[in-house]
Amino acid sequence: MKKTVRVVGAVIMNEKDEVLCALRSPDMLLPNLWEFPGGKIEEGEAPEETLVREIKEELGCTIQVQEKIEEVHHEYPSVIVNLLTYKAEIINGEPKAKEHAELKWAPLQELHTLEWAPADVPTVDALLADKVNK
Repeated sequence: MKKTVRVVGAVIMNEKDEVLCALRSPDMLLPNLWEFPGGKIEEGEAPEETLVREIKEELGCTIQVQEKIEEVHHEYPSVIVNLLTYKAEIINGEPKAKEHAELKWAPLQELHTLEWAPADVPTVDALLADKVNK
């Protein structure tokens, strides 16, 4: 049986309605695909706590976690990923790519032009659907 890994991702938006996208580095699993920054939930951690910690480690800034956007179960060849994505806002610091190959602010309507990691796609779809409903 495949192991399930619980992870969280942050959908960080700026005042221009752009979303912070992180490019996985060539030495990560799923290299050169875009994702929402975040990471693995540790034993006993709440998803929101994980997100604050991971963003501090990966991007060097402090966020405030807002509402949940999507919960995804995606089966990769070696593992099942249970991804929770949350809207988040930077309250301190500027994001820097410490672990990723690149960070980029992308306008909402251009998110679908990036090549996303499969588990992140439903969140992109939800964001675009939400945009359409406004």
